[in-house]
Amino acid sequence: MSRFLILLGGDLARTARLDAQIVDARVIAADSGIRHAATLGVMPELWVGDFDSTPQELCERYADVERRSFSSDKDMTDGELAVAAALELGATSLVLAGAFGGPRADHAFLHLALALRLAEAGTPTLLTGGTQEGSPVLPGTTTFDYPDGTLFSILAFSELSGLTEEGAKWPLDRVEVPFGSSLTLSNEVRGTLRISLKRGRAILVAHPG
Repeated sequence: MSRFLILLGGDLARTARLDAQIVDARVIAADSGIRHAATLGVMPELWVGDFDSTPQELCERYADVERRSFSSDKDMTDGELAVAAALELGATSLVLAGAFGGPRADHAFLHLALALRLAEAGTPTLLTGGTQEGSPVLPGTTTFDYPDGTLFSILAFSELSGLTEEGAKWPLDRVEVPFGSSLTLSNEVRGTLRISLKRGRAILVAHPG
């Protein structure tokens, strides 16, 4: 198994939980996401992007990191390029750090959709901002290790059929959720959280603190 940490340009806070999630991970930075390397105490083996959003100070600090430079007139984001590089290097699971927040809401949305696509292709992917996490939810049953009281929501990327939420303050039992419904927002963990889905695709967003 080869886990890769991808440093993206969104907001990031270092937590003990995040430290545990990235132990022994190989690291690739996407453009300005390299600023999180110092926060997490890691050193990227590769730095990719068009470097249009990276301050000169960081370019100088990480001058020895191998770079793959691309034109700004490209049809992939820097984050997608970093993920592609990780898969090329043999990644079997991914942590996308800095996947939320930041100045680009369109990029944050893309990261959610990208995580779903990767999970569907067989690559487990975690999105994180440190205090906020996102995990793909696909047909089947998934168990999560969040402590009691953790706030979570299920963000549907399609209609959801047969959704069950166990170990929640407001449990659900094989419900149908129309696309765009707020039914699955703002729940809380009570015990062991287990999510089951018959059909559809979604992201579980949790705030473990």
